[in-house]
Amino acid sequence: MDVDEFNTRLLDSFSGEERVYHSADFADEDGQGIQYPTEYLQSIDVPAFPPHRLILKLGLILMVLRNLDPHHGLCNGTRVRLIETKSRLLKVRIITGPKAGETALIPCINFVPTDSQLPFKMRRRQFPVRVAFAMTMNKSQGQSLKKVGMDLCNPVFSHGQLYVALSRGTNKSGVKALLPEGSNGMTTNIVYKEALLKSVSFIIII
Repeated sequence: MDVDEFNTRLLDSFSGEERVYHSADFADEDGQGIQYPTEYLQSIDVPAFPPHRLILKLGLILMVLRNLDPHHGLCNGTRVRLIETKSRLLKVRIITGPKAGETALIPCINFVPTDSQLPFKMRRRQFPVRVAFAMTMNKSQGQSLKKVGMDLCNPVFSHGQLYVALSRGTNKSGVKALLPEGSNGMTTNIVYKEALLKSVSFIIII
């Protein structure tokens, strides 16, 4: 089960009335006069983009997708709890980082992919958040959590990912892992020795 599927299942089971926000999507001129159907633009799911159809309920855990206001704690990767919805603003309570416990307002912004494989430039105007009951290991970097559950039915495939996931927990008793049958409680840790040697070369001892 991937992160989006897991979050969708939990969202469906979450109590409360839902509010749906639809993005405004545009394809910038590419000089060829090609017209792209609105339905096609709405179906595009670009990494680090909010979805076209953003379903929200009060009390949801969300992740901020852009550095909106670092001084007040709204950074890319910050987890927040939704406490109020307006037509053009979301009111949230920050739950991670030095500003945990404070409230903040999140507006709609424009997203423009910089590394997309699309044959045109696209813009999406939407609230910069995604539901974050679950997150990828890469997105979990910098998080400190009392309880961590890892889905390792598909083993990690990149250097350092397992360490990142395991080190999110503040106590080893709060870290659990789901492993495939027959694994005998073991999983593969992917480590590139070349990467370790390169890191060591930058250590300065005084």
